[in-house]
Amino acid sequence: MDVMQDDGRSARADVLIALHRGPGFTIPNAWDAGSARILERIGFPAIATTSAGIAWSSGMPDGGALGPDAVFERLADIVASVSVPVTADLEAGYGNRPEDVGYTVARAFELGVVGANIEDAAGGDLLDASEATERIAAARDAAPAGAFVLNARTDTYFSSFTGDPFTETLDRASRYLDAGADCIFVPGVRDADVIARLVREIPAPLNMVAGLTTPVIDASTLVSLGVKRVSVGGSLARVALSAVEAAGRELYESGTLGFLDGVASYADLQQRFGA
Repeated sequence: MDVMQDDGRSARADVLIALHRGPGFTIPNAWDAGSARILERIGFPAIATTSAGIAWSSGMPDGGALGPDAVFERLADIVASVSVPVTADLEAGYGNRPEDVGYTVARAFELGVVGANIEDAAGGDLLDASEATERIAAARDAAPAGAFVLNARTDTYFSSFTGDPFTETLDRASRYLDAGADCIFVPGVRDADVIARLVREIPAPLNMVAGLTTPVIDASTLVSLGVKRVSVGGSLARVALSAVEAAGRELYESGTLGFLDGVASYADLQQRFGA
């Protein structure tokens, strides 16, 4: 990577790091270059990716079925399409060993990605805490602190295990931070009081997902609780694909075009993408 490219990546990393030190921010999750460009144009200062959205838009289920090569092709397209920082959903790191996770993160770093999520569950089961910590350490070794925001995700509120999820979350957060994580990601928490307690107890920025649980806790409420980073996972992709399904169903069943009411025109989209 030449000096100019490296300087650009460093500047993007600085922006992403600074956002985690601010009062709290919302980061939308894109699944291709087009969605990323639109989200950047709206004004978001950084963009995350969604493994679910990338898989669904490729005609595959989420959860690793798509394979890392296809994911990295999409990541390359997204990074090249925007000037804002991009942080990637790398699922559980696409490998069973810590060195596999390190390779995955190094590959993302070389693409110009300046952050990533790494999960501590596989197949719906939590990994052993020591093993998961080794994977975070390998990820940190692959992408230097200050140049790459390592977001350690724990699925303590998503997975079945023996024990208290709150206590387990704090233990894993401490381990992951010691291993080099910059941010702790805890999806699936449904209770605002629990979220506020996690904010107080975890000595690092906390990432939560808005729109993932019922009852829905919106982004502004999460920020008011002290959450530093609010993402939306596959929610925007779900909106887009649901709109395609609804429009297709109308066209198929009645032949009407009511689905065009209020949508951007061809000329509008041409202008948004630079034509």
